[in-house]
Amino acid sequence: MKFIDEYRNADDSKRIVDKIKNILRHNWYIMEICGGQTHTILKYRLEEILPEKITLLHGPGCPVCVTSVEFIDKAIQLSFHKDVILTSYGDMLRVPGTKYSLLYSKSIGANVKTIYSPIDALKLAKDYPDKKIIFFAIGFETTAPATASSIIQARKMGLKNFFVLCAHVLVPPAIEILLKSQLTKIDGIIAAGHVCTVMGFKEYIPIAKKYKVPIVVTGFEPNDLLLGIFMTVKQLEEGRYDVENQYKRAVREEGNMSAKKIMFDVFEVVDRKWRGIGFINNSGLKIKKEFEDMDAEKVFSLNTQIDEIDTECIAGLILQGIKKPVDCLNFARKCTPENPLGAPMVSSEGSCNAYYKFGSVKINN
Repeated sequence: MKFIDEYRNADDSKRIVDKIKNILRHNWYIMEICGGQTHTILKYRLEEILPEKITLLHGPGCPVCVTSVEFIDKAIQLSFHKDVILTSYGDMLRVPGTKYSLLYSKSIGANVKTIYSPIDALKLAKDYPDKKIIFFAIGFETTAPATASSIIQARKMGLKNFFVLCAHVLVPPAIEILLKSQLTKIDGIIAAGHVCTVMGFKEYIPIAKKYKVPIVVTGFEPNDLLLGIFMTVKQLEEGRYDVENQYKRAVREEGNMSAKKIMFDVFEVVDRKWRGIGFINNSGLKIKKEFEDMDAEKVFSLNTQIDEIDTECIAGLILQGIKKPVDCLNFARKCTPENPLGAPMVSSEGSCNAYYKFGSVKINN
């Protein structure tokens, strides 16, 4: 299959690993940001074929995992409002808030539906004019343009019963927080190809220079990742801190200008709390005033005084690359996909889910 098989060829994988071994002199810690990339690394057991001097760290690249408890509790509150149908993606429904999840709220009477895109929520608004349809929008720059488009489309369609609970977040501010941290050791960054397909990679250039960390925009197939790691190691061994693009077949430096325009026509940048990490300046997207008639936080009454819960889950440390899932005492014991303690085990993009699903790494505890 063109554009897939060639990036999974085992002979090519071996050649790339040999190239890494030929240039490698020092120990390096390299973080991939995207949960999809983490799953590829575990599925194809890339860590096992890489030299021991390379340690891969898994970053906060799962949108379900980083959505704050506060937003989940707001979504649960909204799901019990009269005549409301609360919609969101399947993984989001299973993530626990302060007390329980959206799936549990559905089991005790709330009207909650799983959808696959904002278009599904728009269709519900059109088909059920007597109901208030709320889309719980999560995700990074990859999904924000689609949410923005649904808001503009709802305005064009004259829908008065479509609303959005906007929890979108932005990746570069989170990378800066990790690079500033004294707890996380990161020598190089593998940037998420799909985020850069939308946003381009210009905004990474000052980050790479400021923190002296090479950043390589990378795709999602195994040989994409091995090439991204090779390009990162090559920079590190040469003492360079540039932004390079391994994913040229999809990513341009300026990104997708149309997608960026529609995103910033509808949203403005705000500070946002990330689950397990805390507040990150300028890391969230909020619906602009001209569209606030569709902003669920403005239209509906909500209790916003919610505290972070105490939990046995060490998701915050895992999302920052300080710990790996197998370092958790509860991994694969008390915490499983069927009985998750935290979002990284629930989400199909979560690193705990990847380690459990592909089981290629020895449990440390």
